[in-house]
Amino acid sequence: MLFRATTGADLDRVTGFTVDDPVSKIDADRYLDELGQGMYRPEWTWIAEHDQRVVGRALWWGQASSAHPIALDCLHVDGSVADRAAVAAGLLAAGLKAFAEQGAPKPPLYNLTLPNGWRDDESVSAAVAWRRDAALTVGLTDEVERLRLEWTPEIGVPASSGRLVFSAGSDDEFLDVFRRIAVGSLDLETRRNLAVKGPEVTAREEMDFYLGCPGERSWWRLAHTTDGTLAGLAIPSATPYNRNVGYLGVVPELRGRGYIDDVLAEITRCHAEQGAELITGTTDTTNAPMAAAFARAGYRTAQIRLLYSAPAS
Repeated sequence: MLFRATTGADLDRVTGFTVDDPVSKIDADRYLDELGQGMYRPEWTWIAEHDQRVVGRALWWGQASSAHPIALDCLHVDGSVADRAAVAAGLLAAGLKAFAEQGAPKPPLYNLTLPNGWRDDESVSAAVAWRRDAALTVGLTDEVERLRLEWTPEIGVPASSGRLVFSAGSDDEFLDVFRRIAVGSLDLETRRNLAVKGPEVTAREEMDFYLGCPGERSWWRLAHTTDGTLAGLAIPSATPYNRNVGYLGVVPELRGRGYIDDVLAEITRCHAEQGAELITGTTDTTNAPMAAAFARAGYRTAQIRLLYSAPAS
């Protein structure tokens, strides 16, 4: 079995490869469109060949400005292969090794996009099982299941309750709030990073991530109560595809008072007032309070995402 990155000469073989199960499909039109934008690249597209036939494909994705791939979007091995997990693991291992040698600071995560209720569908569960085995084999052992949520204009724009006042702030002020709201967070990635890196590094990395997203820094807001007490922050953001909830949180001493609804409403209003037709958000399935806040705001669960990543170090 030969595992290698593609070149321009492989384009027809990459786009012609058939993905025949219901997990994280990337069709030829999307691949070609995003290849043209630099979000897919030949050197981030890997294939497994046997007897000169493509039997596996891995598509890593990044932003147009990315020096290294951010996530694995699509992993598939032909159903004729006896041990699909083994071939998938070989494909992943070869790609991750190459990215590390090229200076990637950490392995890209693996993002599996699934329908709601996926565990009740035997074909989807089977498709997930061998991919999960492959991810674990190559060291992507941190697993998180997330809801992907959507707001569209017919849901309506939430009115302000008047309980919080939102204002701009300096980078130092935002960094301090990132640090404070990480304490007691129910977000699994934040909890893992806190345990390994501590609050200072965790806050800096989270803030740097959102500074690097397509959203505007000018959208960010600090939240205070009407008496001037800091309550949290609201970071409307964006992906290359649509407006996004980004990051939000309430400081520990004010949690349990419903302020998260006000913060989420502020983010929604920010995007809606600028004409957004779709706002997306994500939260861990284990973060029941945040999921409930999205539900109260009218956001609908559009799909489920399983994320596999290397442990924080």
